[in-house]
Amino acid sequence: MVENHMAKLLNINALITHAETLQQKIRRLSVPCALIAFSVLSVTTTSIAHAERLKDLASIQGVRANQLIGYGLVVGLDGTGDQTVQTPFTVQSIISMMQQMGVTLPTGTSLQLKNVAAVIVTSSLPAFAQPGQNLDITVSSMGNAKSLRGGTLLMTPLKGADGQVYAMAQGSLVVGGVGASANGAQTQVNHLSVGRITAGATVERAVPSNISENSIFNLELKDSDFSTASLVVDAVNRKFGQNTALAQNGRVIQINPPNNYSRVAFLAALESLNVVPAASYAKVIVNARTGSVVMNQTVTLESCAVSHGNLTVTINTDPVISQPGALASGQTVATARSEIDIDKEPGQVVKLDGGANLSDVVKALNAIGATPQDLLAILQAMKAAGSLRAELEVI
Repeated sequence: MVENHMAKLLNINALITHAETLQQKIRRLSVPCALIAFSVLSVTTTSIAHAERLKDLASIQGVRANQLIGYGLVVGLDGTGDQTVQTPFTVQSIISMMQQMGVTLPTGTSLQLKNVAAVIVTSSLPAFAQPGQNLDITVSSMGNAKSLRGGTLLMTPLKGADGQVYAMAQGSLVVGGVGASANGAQTQVNHLSVGRITAGATVERAVPSNISENSIFNLELKDSDFSTASLVVDAVNRKFGQNTALAQNGRVIQINPPNNYSRVAFLAALESLNVVPAASYAKVIVNARTGSVVMNQTVTLESCAVSHGNLTVTINTDPVISQPGALASGQTVATARSEIDIDKEPGQVVKLDGGANLSDVVKALNAIGATPQDLLAILQAMKAAGSLRAELEVI
């Protein structure tokens, strides 16, 4: 009995030892597995590109806003209106308005108005706007009025490009600036000749739209790109079925809606569709006036060397007066004496490695003293030499 009991104890100890050995092996394997899983997760995460909604990449053809414009009068100004002598159209507008209201002025009457200003009223009629909807309007002085602050816009018809009246505007102006003057001194904050009226116009006519009548409509990409157009077509066909979308060119995509969707529900689902756009064209925008340089992330460079040197020419002219003596019969003569100085700085050579970031290149060129105009000339020379792998646009 004792021998059997001892044998059982030895078997139990052997099992415990084997279990501890397996547990240690599992612990050793868990760390590499975790590292491998983390590495796979990292690679997967970095490879995921940012998706955008289709409504941010494209618009529906025919669904757009329409510009409106009108001519009107602003009254009630505190002596800051148009000078009627210099702006006769303001007086003509007042006389025409009064005649329409049944007031006839005597012939030869000269109006001296200081509280009236002729203005241009602009607004934008959004798509699907219906009669009775309110629009925000902008009122801008077209004469020599000093300020529109405190004025009231009289009823002004707003017309479209076809000459039809689509809205009527009227209301009190809100001007964000302020100014004052006294005894020749003048101060002004912000702009005083432009005001805005929130909900100052009422839509009177709707623009007809055939988006609900035609079974087939087109999408227009905001930026023409064949790669993005192909990606949009693939995403739409995966979502709604084959032959739903067909690219006409790099901008226009023809959409044939399925029959199991209503038009509004289909458009809502289409706009909310996520699409990963293709990488944009490599582009560098240079402002020649300010020297600003803006680039996108696809800009690359080939290896090149840039030499830069400044040549400065300075001309100083001082007046010289030649005056004769007290008893001489000569005349006083005024002449000019000029001094010309040419300063040439030694050129510096900067080596730019291929694949370098353009921001680093701009910093290096600024470090050697390149002015904004020099920077523009260097970028143009790099483009001509084939080192700048991007489209260069000067604005």
